[in-house]
Amino acid sequence: MNKTKAAFLFPGQGAQYSGMATDLLSSDAVKKLFDTASDIFGKDAKEMLNQDADTLKRTDVSQPAITVANLAAAVYLAEQGYVPAACAGFSLGEYAALVSAGILSSSDCLKLIKARGEAMQKTADNLREAAGGDAAAAPGMAAIVGLEPKQVEELIAKWSAEGVKDLYAANINSPKQLVVAGTAAALTEAETRFKEAGAKRVIRLQVAGPFHSPLMADAAAAFAPALESVTFNDPAIPVFSNVTGKAISSGDEAKKLALQQITSPVRWVEEQASIAAAGIEACLEVGPGKVLQGLWKDSGSELPIYAAGTVEDISKIGE
Repeated sequence: MNKTKAAFLFPGQGAQYSGMATDLLSSDAVKKLFDTASDIFGKDAKEMLNQDADTLKRTDVSQPAITVANLAAAVYLAEQGYVPAACAGFSLGEYAALVSAGILSSSDCLKLIKARGEAMQKTADNLREAAGGDAAAAPGMAAIVGLEPKQVEELIAKWSAEGVKDLYAANINSPKQLVVAGTAAALTEAETRFKEAGAKRVIRLQVAGPFHSPLMADAAAAFAPALESVTFNDPAIPVFSNVTGKAISSGDEAKKLALQQITSPVRWVEEQASIAAAGIEACLEVGPGKVLQGLWKDSGSELPIYAAGTVEDISKIGE
């Protein structure tokens, strides 16, 4: 595989596992990244990535941890001669993509992710407290399996007009799956309605909050000052937006989209189509897990995608 013709795709929350990226510490450049992260987070980055699964689920822990893992994989790939032809990231993963595109420095990215994770965790905690501390009664998310994304969005618009409040398309993952966010009442009502409309399954997700929906507006407001304090450069290579599904044209646009991303759906289906049309020969999932590999295959693209989150994965690219 041509090492300069691949798109780097960075995973988001949910991809984490204890010990992720620590094998990459065989690289001095990765060690330097971990040192920088430790200084910014005020805690040892390696220890953070080695925490137990329950701790890593916390938004204020998983966002910094996954971002370090994503950036570490990109640094290691660079040492092996890989240069991204384009890049994108799913939700949180978009920040590592902004680094790969030259829009953000690694240190600014890590500072922003620390603030973003804290703001989103606080909003999720507040929503749960408002529901009496009962996670089942708090706003959340659900995966809709067996309906096309366009159909789901049309149904949500129709039901909203009929009076169903606080139900939103959140992650448009693949032609086969869309995730919605909403209040507990809206999700309960939606489960019945989606099944009546032909959904095979409606799966309530174990997440901290109703991410990528207007219900996270408080998090966006809390994050905005941190965002404004950081310089966003114009992209050096094509980088694609979750909010629009299209290429980001400037640093100014990237900054605006970074704020909108917290309350807007991840349009991953459109984004994958834009990536496939960008003149690449393959994709690499740069970071922990294999979620994006599955979604890429579901997209119908004939371009190959390879795991690139561990030393072993990277040694086998192209096989």
